[in-house]
Amino acid sequence: MNEFFKKLPFIDNVLKGIGQIMLQENRWTGLLFLIGIFLGSWQCGVAVLLSTAAGTFTAMKLQYNKSEINAGLYGFSAALVGVALSFLFETTLLIWILILMGGALAAVIQHFFIQKKIPVFTFPFIIITWVLVFGLHHFTHIPPSALLSCEVIPTKYDDLLACTNGFGEVIFQGGVLSGVIFFIAVFISSPVAALYGLAASILGAGLSQMNGEPIKEIHMGLFGFNAVLSAIVFSGVKKTDGLWVLIAVIITIAVDDFLVDNNCLGAVGGVFTFPFVVGTWITLFIQKAVRKLITSEN
Repeated sequence: MNEFFKKLPFIDNVLKGIGQIMLQENRWTGLLFLIGIFLGSWQCGVAVLLSTAAGTFTAMKLQYNKSEINAGLYGFSAALVGVALSFLFETTLLIWILILMGGALAAVIQHFFIQKKIPVFTFPFIIITWVLVFGLHHFTHIPPSALLSCEVIPTKYDDLLACTNGFGEVIFQGGVLSGVIFFIAVFISSPVAALYGLAASILGAGLSQMNGEPIKEIHMGLFGFNAVLSAIVFSGVKKTDGLWVLIAVIITIAVDDFLVDNNCLGAVGGVFTFPFVVGTWITLFIQKAVRKLITSEN
């Protein structure tokens, strides 16, 4: 099977780009993500393929660093642009065009930050999607996707539902099956990252419940998916890694709850992965300051 991917490197790069949504440079992770997305919605599945392919193709044509392309670094923000637009809006011709254009633009913005050595994670996806959602809401009459009307029914707190959907909502999928597949996909690449992500999803749901957030939205994973990503970034086998995961997750949850409670980003479609990016930036800043302090004392 590895020979197959060597003969078709573009497909390999696209799958790794999808896998990098949860920071996994693994084609099998990407393939399982794709399966989980298609199980939730064929439109989202097609959109992810198109946007990731557009981002990867753009990076290749602009002759970006080959090792970065092979690692899927120009695919994950593009993938999220595609799945977000297809999840939020009815997939008209204009939406499909924007999915392709947004995927290509995501690669260009990602390259800019990579060149500057700035760890922006999914920030290119956030910028592009906020701008497109705002424009589509204000200058078009494209109706919302039918996927938005799908709601999780249980009103009693359920740990299983909350934690699996925390994984699923990273890629806009609310079904339990998709969430389980996403967890397995990360686990085959990095068991430590998957388990930390699972713990973060549970913690995010639990703290948000204590904060009085709506049970329905907690069950949908809306207060867990950013925490999952933050946990994966800092996951590792050292004892100190667990501490940094906890710090990152708590900061991310606090940012998430604050933005949602105050409806700070309602005009641009929601918070998306912004709390993850902010929480991770703050944690990296604290981590750097601590290391600098330790070095100076020695």
